[in-house]
Amino acid sequence: MDWLVGWVLAQRVGCLGSTRAVMKKSSKFLPVVGWSMWFSEYTFLERDWVKDEAILKESFQSFKGFPRPFWLALFVEGTRFTEAKLQAAQEHAASKGLPIPRNVLIPRTKGFVSAVTNLRSFMPAVYDITIAIPKGKPSPTLLGLINRQPTTVQVHIRRYLTSDLPISEEGLALWCKETFMNKDDLLEKHKIVNGFGDDLRKRIAKPVGPLLIVLAWSAFLLFTAGQIFGPLLSSWVGIAWIFGTLATIFFLMQVFILFTQSERSTPVRQVPQKRMIVVDGSQ
Repeated sequence: MDWLVGWVLAQRVGCLGSTRAVMKKSSKFLPVVGWSMWFSEYTFLERDWVKDEAILKESFQSFKGFPRPFWLALFVEGTRFTEAKLQAAQEHAASKGLPIPRNVLIPRTKGFVSAVTNLRSFMPAVYDITIAIPKGKPSPTLLGLINRQPTTVQVHIRRYLTSDLPISEEGLALWCKETFMNKDDLLEKHKIVNGFGDDLRKRIAKPVGPLLIVLAWSAFLLFTAGQIFGPLLSSWVGIAWIFGTLATIFFLMQVFILFTQSERSTPVRQVPQKRMIVVDGSQ
């Protein structure tokens, strides 16, 4: 559910409507959520660098002259976390003489390097965002969301000026890997103290404007749904059709989520839904 946390954070700072993300192509077929990403013009990759390099460059250049401050979210690890993937990342790091990760996977740096290289001229900052769940709190899941199961999510943010980042592609790749090693240390400390530290805590107020927009759209959609599906609720066949459709959508979402966690969904060299890097396009 890392994408949901990212959306909430973007909404709190007024960037939700202009937030974009780089996702794998299969994500856009996810019922409801994937479709919304597709309609919002997210960037979808083929997992083939020969094709993806051109897709990324075209997408990044479209941000030039963007009329509003924007965020571009990059999930640099490129896959969901499993213990098997973490073990593979540790073995790979050991074979290359690199620091052994404990809580993160080895980041895939090509997309990040391409983003900074193409956006540097009008991108003021990069935000390194780390998300963690405190001990004793349930992890957020799709089923838990539907069941309205509360949890606690802690977010740690570091801001880096683009002008302070390395110029060369090799330097950017190394910077990204070092940032993930720092992230690994931060998460290890979080395990011990069960938090990022009260001295770093800062409250981000909930804006009123987006809430009013959500309420207005919700009222409109409920009214429209009532007009469309109202006649169906007058018969058992119609009720069965509605609930069958909703159950099918939920089932497909669960299948997709399980597939993304599968060991065969991607080469096992990366990790969880706990970290992302956000490129800030605010002027």
